[in-house]
Amino acid sequence: MRKTEDSKAPAPSVRMFQIDTEQAGQRLDNFLVRMCKGVPKSHLYKAIRSGQVRVNKGRTSADYRLRPGDVLRVPPLRLPAPDTPRPVPPAAFPVVYEDDALLVVNKPAGVAVHGGSGVSFGVIEQLRAARPQALLELAHRLDRETSGLLMIAKKRSSLVALHQMLREGKGRKHYLALVKGDWVNDRQHLRAPLLKWLTASGERRVKVDPGGKPAHTIITLQKRYGEYSLLDAELRTGRTHQIRVHLAAAGYPIVGDDKYGSDEVRARFARMGLNRMFLHAHRLEIPHPLTGDMLKLQADLPDACRGILACLEQA
Repeated sequence: MRKTEDSKAPAPSVRMFQIDTEQAGQRLDNFLVRMCKGVPKSHLYKAIRSGQVRVNKGRTSADYRLRPGDVLRVPPLRLPAPDTPRPVPPAAFPVVYEDDALLVVNKPAGVAVHGGSGVSFGVIEQLRAARPQALLELAHRLDRETSGLLMIAKKRSSLVALHQMLREGKGRKHYLALVKGDWVNDRQHLRAPLLKWLTASGERRVKVDPGGKPAHTIITLQKRYGEYSLLDAELRTGRTHQIRVHLAAAGYPIVGDDKYGSDEVRARFARMGLNRMFLHAHRLEIPHPLTGDMLKLQADLPDACRGILACLEQA
């Protein structure tokens, strides 16, 4: 049946928002994603870059942090037709902890935490699609190929508190990594500044460089498997690819790492059934963002990783 003129959705119009204290502190792009549900992210970023989105009548960037009293202009943005399939499929992830302020899930490897850089959606978009009435914000990030504990704030106040605690080093985030090489020391501090750079193809990379930002990782040997070692890596700072680059620079690249590891090692473990990077966020100790009570959370190694360790044990 053809739609009549009356069945068409009303034409979109300019909208104005005044930011209150609860909304303050959010990135502009994150605010727009929630307020303009259904509008593709690419449209939102284009509107910001072109100056159609304005804050206090001026152009700004996607990472601008909104302030109380800011007046935000949002241009007409056409929503998909009502019968258009939902662009982000809702999904549930294994819940390790949840209350009114905080959600901690066990993220599988191979799933991005958010959309962008060629990924249309990630964990946070799928959770928002599954819980459309909830305010959900990533408290930190995990690489796409890293599995394990991921914190998501359910209140603005808990997000601010979590960010502050992580900046001040109050939390303890531990990862398990299988590396190529016989790790020598039982416990070792890796301190090397890290600098982001782009390859000729535009891919993001990180390297040890004196001009980079300070980074600190504490490595504790868990078990030796001949020419491989299972390590606990505790993050004392939260730089991009920190554990991966620190270990590779020390001469112990993570098994399965397609950016900083060995292609030969990755191929060998793929034949053994490991089609991912062996890096897992397995333990988290952090004060609750609102009550201050200490949370001690754990996510066991995925089956694929445990299976690899069993194979190495028998070798």
